Amino acid sequence: MRGTGETRGPAGPTTASPKRKRRRLPVVLAVCVLLAGCGLVAGGYYFDSVPTPSDLKLPESTTVYYADGRTPMAKLGAQNRTIVPYDQMNDSAKQAIVAAEDRTFWTNRGIDFKGVLRAAWANVSGGQRQGASTLTQQYARIAADLRGVTYSRKLREAVIAWKLDDAYTKEEILGFYLNTVPFGRGAYGIEAAAQTYFGKTVRRDAPPERQLTQAEAMVLCAMVKQPEADPADPEGTPGYDPRRNALARQNSIDRWNYIRDGMVKLGYLTSQQAADLAYPDTVRPIDKDAGRSDLDRPTGLVVNHVLAELRGTEPFRGKPDEVIRDGGYRIVTTIDKRVQDAAEAAADIRRDTAPRAVRGQPRNWQAALVAVEPGTGRVLGYYGGDKGSGADYAGWYSDEDGQARGFGQHPPGSSFKVYDLAAAVRDGISVKERFDSPDTKEFPASGRTKGSAAGPIRNAERAPCQPDCALWEATVASLNVTYFELTERLGTDKVIEMARQAGVESMWETVRGNPRPQRVDLRSDPADEVAKRFSTEVGIGQYGITVQDHANGMATFAAGGKRADAHFVRSVSKDDEEVWTEQLRTTDLGLDREAIDQLDWTLRRVRAAKLDNGWDSAGKTGTWQAGKSTTQNVHTWMVGWTGALASAVWLGTTDGKPLRTSDGSYDVYGSTGAAPIWRQFMTKATEAMKLDPGKYRFGEPKFPGDTAEPTASAPPPSTAAPTQSGSPSPSPTPSSPSPSPEPTGRPTSRPTLTPSLPPPPTVGPTRTRGPR
Repeated sequence: MRGTGETRGPAGPTTASPKRKRRRLPVVLAVCVLLAGCGLVAGGYYFDSVPTPSDLKLPESTTVYYADGRTPMAKLGAQNRTIVPYDQMNDSAKQAIVAAEDRTFWTNRGIDFKGVLRAAWANVSGGQRQGASTLTQQYARIAADLRGVTYSRKLREAVIAWKLDDAYTKEEILGFYLNTVPFGRGAYGIEAAAQTYFGKTVRRDAPPERQLTQAEAMVLCAMVKQPEADPADPEGTPGYDPRRNALARQNSIDRWNYIRDGMVKLGYLTSQQAADLAYPDTVRPIDKDAGRSDLDRPTGLVVNHVLAELRGTEPFRGKPDEVIRDGGYRIVTTIDKRVQDAAEAAADIRRDTAPRAVRGQPRNWQAALVAVEPGTGRVLGYYGGDKGSGADYAGWYSDEDGQARGFGQHPPGSSFKVYDLAAAVRDGISVKERFDSPDTKEFPASGRTKGSAAGPIRNAERAPCQPDCALWEATVASLNVTYFELTERLGTDKVIEMARQAGVESMWETVRGNPRPQRVDLRSDPADEVAKRFSTEVGIGQYGITVQDHANGMATFAAGGKRADAHFVRSVSKDDEEVWTEQLRTTDLGLDREAIDQLDWTLRRVRAAKLDNGWDSAGKTGTWQAGKSTTQNVHTWMVGWTGALASAVWLGTTDGKPLRTSDGSYDVYGSTGAAPIWRQFMTKATEAMKLDPGKYRFGEPKFPGDTAEPTASAPPPSTAAPTQSGSPSPSPTPSSPSPSPEPTGRPTSRPTLTPSLPPPPTVGPTRTRGPR
């Protein structure tokens, strides 16, 4: 519908506003009168420095998306605002706001002269302030407030409106207004309001059913008169949000009818169309948590990592976070919604979707899970806790002040032996090479003797191959004696260097006299220098690492020894222009095909790593004891990979106390705690990704120089039936680490063992690890 008057576009005139000298005289007179009441100095300030729209940098919400670039993960920013160019808006709000707030908008000169003169006279005479402003003046008021201008309201409105009407078309001014005005519920601008109140958009290129309708736009434009309830009397003066209370609903209906009448008078609707228009009862309920913008979900922790990562990029380095949050950016993360859903379903042990073995356990139980894509380093799934505002048990990040945040480091136990094994095969040590593997063995070079405080190294469990075991057999049985000897033979520097190259960037050392383990950046110094800060016990998992780093290490082996940096951001754009994009680089660890095949071949024989969905999989469990106890554990792990997905799972406690089941048992190990979570996740995630497992098969090693067949001490993967992911039963093959034993069945009695390692730190910062 078109009204009478000037030639109009969709909602108004299309002609630009020229310089209008004849219009300036009444404006100048009005302003001069007002200046007389406010003082010429203040008036001169306004005249010289009032901001025009081109001067304003309006805060605009930044949206964080999942990897598909379509599904929102979170919205950032002090204000919920999404700017839509005027020509991309449909007509609904353009027409409704004119009918609601300024019916002479298309023909007036931008200033309500009578209102300005009334205000001027009130200033001179000391009378009451006067209201009534054009849309141009209302925008001028908003613009001035954004710039912190606090002098006479009517003066600033008049001068800015004068400049606006002189320099911009009516369409441009209306676009400025609709993108800036508050609509309540924290929504600024018509697009944010459409999304907040109706879950729709004003974009004309959206499907018709997704676009804001005329009737809905009238409801929104009614709220501009009073966007929020009066805090002094919220019940008596509730405003125009129909979901606030009965009075507010009636206010909304009355103003909606007023706007409808205006639409008829302006020619936007015929009388019949107005009569057929119904007040919409589809306004969404008020969401008290809407301002949190999904940051309290588990993915809120992802957002923390996203911001930390972006602070190190060229476009945002050295700038405050507000630049990102209020910059109107479109951030696409690496997080795959399908993988994330599987991660939360398995690792959030409070949900009924978690494996049966970990459901319904004490409140101090906590799990963390990170999944990384081999070859790219993209973090596809991340679960560090159930609240984005809570503790992060999967990793750590630097906040805006450069302070480290997160509780993601935990002693990995025998799950760290993967790096020993990788270093061994890279050095040409075959997994079929045999090692002296008695139950107990002294290592004088490392200070582990009968006369030492820690005593000799002890295996946590027996294996059929003992005392003479192949390396692969010792791996499956998780024999500490074998791996301690292997670490001595390789050197701690080689083991640490392998872990670093694979993706473990930080390790926490114990410093005597310091109650907290201290983070060591493994990249800061050469490996031989870094190794001086750790002992041979590094090879059996004494020193804490993060779940994220461990997952990245597994992804490196899944990619055939090609390491990519783990990261959370795929791209950042604004107004369809790319601001930053991920930098995909890989580093070759020097593991040849035979080394990778031996690694896969060995670790696929770990019973806990067997998946029942047709995928080739490899993995390793890990358990770490509580202090000097031989029967209680604090940390359990399961790490591993397929050719398409790698992940690490930690299950422990939030307070550093031993893992104790709801029925009072302390029989919690890597195979019974973390492994069921890992298997469920890997099964569900690979199914959701809809990939062909046939394209990701492991190779078979040649075992150069050794033609002997493997012994029968552990079954090949084709015959090894895994423990079901929901079952609390332990794995029948020892596959988890020291110093706590992994059960070989449901034992009727447990062996009495002495601790082989000094006590580790707990999750929190309240206890020390003890001497190395």
